[in-house]
Amino acid sequence: MTALDARTDTTTVLRFPEGFRWGTATAAYQIEGAAAEDGRTPSIWDTFSRTPGKVRNGDTGDIAADHYHRVDEDVALMRRLGVTDYRFSIAWPRVQPTGRGPAVRKGLDFYRRLADRLLEAGIRPVATLYHWDLPQELEDAGGWPHRETAYRFAEYAGIMADALGDRVATWTTLNEPWCAAFLGYGSGEHAPGHTSALGSLRAAHHLNLAHGLAARTLRGALPGAAEVSLTLNLHAVRALSQAPEDVDAARRIDAVANRIFLDPVFHGRLPEDLVRDTAPVTDWSFVRDGDLATAAAPLDFLGINYYSPSVVAAGASEAPSAWAGAEQHVRFEPAPGPRTAMDWPVDANGLHELLVRLRDELPGVPLVITENGAAYDDYADPSGNVKDPERVAYLHGHLAAVHRALADGADVRGYFLWSLLDNFEWAYGYSKRFGIVHVDFATQRRTLKDSARWYAEVIARGGLTETP
Repeated sequence: MTALDARTDTTTVLRFPEGFRWGTATAAYQIEGAAAEDGRTPSIWDTFSRTPGKVRNGDTGDIAADHYHRVDEDVALMRRLGVTDYRFSIAWPRVQPTGRGPAVRKGLDFYRRLADRLLEAGIRPVATLYHWDLPQELEDAGGWPHRETAYRFAEYAGIMADALGDRVATWTTLNEPWCAAFLGYGSGEHAPGHTSALGSLRAAHHLNLAHGLAARTLRGALPGAAEVSLTLNLHAVRALSQAPEDVDAARRIDAVANRIFLDPVFHGRLPEDLVRDTAPVTDWSFVRDGDLATAAAPLDFLGINYYSPSVVAAGASEAPSAWAGAEQHVRFEPAPGPRTAMDWPVDANGLHELLVRLRDELPGVPLVITENGAAYDDYADPSGNVKDPERVAYLHGHLAAVHRALADGADVRGYFLWSLLDNFEWAYGYSKRFGIVHVDFATQRRTLKDSARWYAEVIARGGLTETP
């Protein structure tokens, strides 16, 4: 019996509910390649990755994991793993190159073929409309700080619903709008690389507006049973101490990291303390009547991306900062414990904390872990095997935290492991590997890591053993 065969249930200790969604996830720019094929035009990440000094080693996503030409192979890998769901993103400039006007047929056909292959393999396709690859022409016209971009996004959502609505029943509008707004327009660490506190806040609002407009468009174009969601990288924020100034630092980060999206989307309001904190930056006059009601479009579930917690204390951060309104009041402290190759702390309790918080704050809203995983320094040994025990331990610990949250009453419906493939890791280029499938970027050879075999066993069992 191989590692990818179904195992008996006798050793399963932590069983997940019947129908729990076991998935994996990727993003278009990180894996597709074919950056200039079949009508695709540059995104902000194509431009950013070509800007000297922005991406490690000058890497780009031009080829990446060549998924555009290897869809059949990659879907076959997922089928071997036994995943029930696959979360992928659509490259906006592949289907609507200028961000305006008609779609490109070959771009649409690529995603139709991907969805068809998934359905043939018995895998539910989960489409994300935006995972950071804004068409460069829209950025040139003002990007996310510009209100018009939200309306262009809603138009694009309609195009994709018409093209894939007969195949894809689960949709996500935005992936991690915090990163798009605050790393892209605040700290400049991500594309398009701008450093403006005001720009980041305007971008955050217009992303919320874009989500609401797109959700409304999707509802109008998709069958009634379709699911519409949003994915947030919510921060598990901890104060270094219970000193009032440290507690206030945590409040400030919670406002600009979490509640800037949670409050508009679920309550149709801006956090009052966020407005106060950012008064030196803006009066929020770019928020128009009706915007917050639009942002609060009903959702079928909330996606949560989690990797590690944040520890904060009173102090000051270096500029330029991704934390508009908090730079002069907050400093980040290293969290204790082991760390991944990204130098991120490993702490599964943070995921449990988030899920329990959302259980209490958003009753009746189903939750799905849409990303969770870790980068380690993986390599193929002389026998061609890729052993990654640290990743297996990380995944086991975080799935156990999800199980504990379920036992505590959190309505968690699924778990999507990040990531299926080693890929282009944004500003880190190809120096960091998150995949459970090793990719030799010189040959594009795929090799299942031990973590892939472990995950297949978890799926087959429907739960975890006591130890990895």
